[in-house]
Amino acid sequence: MIGGFLDAGILLNQGFQGFLNSLADVGFFSYALPFLLIFSLVFGILIRTGIFKENKGVISIIALVVALMALQFNTVPEFFSKIFPSMGIGLSIILVILIIIGLFTDPTKPAITITLFVVAALVALVVIVTSSGLDVGTFVQNNLGATGGTVLTIAIIVAVVIAVINSDKKRERKIEYHPIMFKE
Repeated sequence: MIGGFLDAGILLNQGFQGFLNSLADVGFFSYALPFLLIFSLVFGILIRTGIFKENKGVISIIALVVALMALQFNTVPEFFSKIFPSMGIGLSIILVILIIIGLFTDPTKPAITITLFVVAALVALVVIVTSSGLDVGTFVQNNLGATGGTVLTIAIIVAVVIAVINSDKKRERKIEYHPIMFKE
C-alpha cells in the first residue's frame, strides 16, 4: 500500500488533492474504510450485547468475516460512496436550519425541539432513499397511477396546512412583567 502512495506521487508535491486521489486509487475509500467501519460496528455490537461473554477472539473472527463478506461484491462500496456525500449535504442543511432557528427563536422550547427532530428525520429519510437508488417518482407512478403523485402531493399539503392551523390553539399563559425602569 505504501508503494502505491509513492508511485502515485503523494510525496512529489501534488498537494492534498493528490493525496486524496492517491488514496482513492489504491482503494482506501472503497475498501479499507468500509471494512474498518463494518468491522468496528459488528465488533462493538457483539461486545455490547454480550452474546459471546467477552470472548474477544470469537467476536473478532465474526466481525472480520462479516466485514470481508460485505465487501466481497461492489454493493457496499457503491452504497457508501453515495450515502456519505449525501449525509454531508443533509448535515449541512440541518446546521443551517439550527443557525437560523437560533437567531430568531428560543431553541430550548419543546415545539422547536420537536420541529428540529422532524426536519432531521425527513433529511435522513431523503438521504437514505436517494442513496439507495430508489426512484420515488417511478414508484409512485407505478403504484398510484398517473394522478397518484398529484393526489399524494395535495394530501401532504393539506396535512401540513391542518397541522399548522391546529398548532395555533390559544393557550392560557401567565405572562410575568419585569419592569426595567422604576423598580419598586
